Amino acid sequence: MKIKRRKKRTANIGIFGVGFHKYWPQFDGLLDELKRKLHIFVERVKSHEVEVTDFGIVDDAASAYALLPRLKAADLDLVFCDMLTYATSATFGAIIRGLDVPVVLVALQPLKALDYSKASTYMQLCNDDICSVPEFTGVAIRMGKKPPPVIFGTLDDDPAAEAEITEWCNIAMVLHDLTRARIGHFGHPIEHMLDMQTDHTSLTAAFGCHIVQTEADELLSLEQTVKEEEIESKKTEILNLFDTPDPKSDPITEKLTEKDLHVAARVAVALDKFIDAYDLDGLAYYYEGQEGRPMRELVTNLIVGNSLLTAAGFPMCGESDLKTLIAMLIMDRLDIGGSFAEFHPIDFNEGFVLVGHDGPHHINIADGRPVLRSLSKYHGKPGSGASVEFKIKEGPFTMLSVSMAASGKFKFILAEGQSVHGPIPPTGNTNTRGFFEPDVRTFLKRWVAEGPTHHFALGVGRHAHTIQKIADHFDVESVLVTPQERSL
Repeated sequence: MKIKRRKKRTANIGIFGVGFHKYWPQFDGLLDELKRKLHIFVERVKSHEVEVTDFGIVDDAASAYALLPRLKAADLDLVFCDMLTYATSATFGAIIRGLDVPVVLVALQPLKALDYSKASTYMQLCNDDICSVPEFTGVAIRMGKKPPPVIFGTLDDDPAAEAEITEWCNIAMVLHDLTRARIGHFGHPIEHMLDMQTDHTSLTAAFGCHIVQTEADELLSLEQTVKEEEIESKKTEILNLFDTPDPKSDPITEKLTEKDLHVAARVAVALDKFIDAYDLDGLAYYYEGQEGRPMRELVTNLIVGNSLLTAAGFPMCGESDLKTLIAMLIMDRLDIGGSFAEFHPIDFNEGFVLVGHDGPHHINIADGRPVLRSLSKYHGKPGSGASVEFKIKEGPFTMLSVSMAASGKFKFILAEGQSVHGPIPPTGNTNTRGFFEPDVRTFLKRWVAEGPTHHFALGVGRHAHTIQKIADHFDVESVLVTPQERSL
């Protein structure tokens, strides 16, 4: 079963086309032809379940200046500039100067090639999408901006171009939520974890999100309102999602007990109420409470509930790791997962390293049904209870660590690896066999040399370059540790 999102992914995307006003009286029907061309692209973007505003065609400096305030007022996450035919850079200069959201040039010509035996100036102008691209990128640089990315291709039957459109729509969805997110936080990082410390203001400055400081007592108060029927409903949901096998080799594990299931379900219901009460989009936490008190049982039994929420598009991050929560949110909005992870032992016989954690996890990217085990103790932490175990789907995966340099600026550290078939430790924790190029020793040396936190987010597929585009928008340094083949 796949857990449904609490709220659907979305983004606000603006589209405008460009052309040259002097062509319209010269070539009868050309403007209408280009309008049809723009309509096709608009409908294609709409198919990605984003909100699209079509701003029509800009064909001179005056119309560009008139469009800019409309674009800024539309609260857009991304803008596509459709290069319908040649256009002077005056149709673009004011717009690229005035916008602070990504602008992507789209050059999709109707024909794969001109029919040279029947070619005409009219036919050329209908397919002249590339003509002013150098002029536009050059003017962007002169305006003090980075050259905008460009999608080259054909209007129809072009999988490569369609993949790039999809990528940018996904990036827009990340920007839509990250810049508006209300990230809850309570407790503190585990003592001595210096890499976990994060200044809340720096997160708002870098990404736009707001950190909502809450209290563990507020969650405890909501837990006291949970009804038995709500617990029973949550227990049914949990058992429909998870297997509960007998223990294997680890003596601190046992088959999920009724008590641990009941506590996990009660806490999961309280978490749902908590995030609704504070209108949150994610939560980072760590709290221990006093031994023998209700608070201790509550805060040490969040693993099941936070895994359900993480899979539903609400990232939950243990050990109060706000930076990794940002990484998880980015991956979730790209629809690739975003599981909480760190490095576990290396297998020098087969040349891989285990990547996983004791929670929370994005169970929608699990390889098969995830497992629940009861643990008599959590290593390095107080408490006991139900814990989640699985490995992520076999195939390529992407890792993202959001770290911080001595300057105080954030840094994205990325790698791509391969999840392969094989057993994992039956310890009630997630673990995945991670293979990396060129070999595990070299990879790990390169990874740690970049200054990551010991946590990272784990998602399926190869998406490092997409995440680097997100980092580029936020003016955050990014580095890809592992090599990747790139298409020309």
